[in-house]
Amino acid sequence: MATTDAEIERVRELVAAIPPGRVATYGDIAAAAGLSTPRTVGWIMRTDAADLPWHRVLRANGTPAPHLAHRQLAELAAEGVPLLDGRVDLRRARHSFAGS
Repeated sequence: MATTDAEIERVRELVAAIPPGRVATYGDIAAAAGLSTPRTVGWIMRTDAADLPWHRVLRANGTPAPHLAHRQLAELAAEGVPLLDGRVDLRRARHSFAGS
């Protein structure tokens, strides 16, 4: 099933809404956007997120994408996100999309 423009825009809105110092997982965003899989969020992020706080979106275990890990963790640390051994403490830093 093709991703619609409305779904892309919803994901973009959700990512843009993650405040500094907080993070969300691909799965969190997929659930809030009503998407069936976090992979769709990953595809959108790869193709249409250069102007978004992309660094605030992580894998389900709190780790960054391996090819972006150094840059992503540095940006998160600069925002005060709690890190431990190359991963984010999701219990402390996870953004809630309540009401989404």
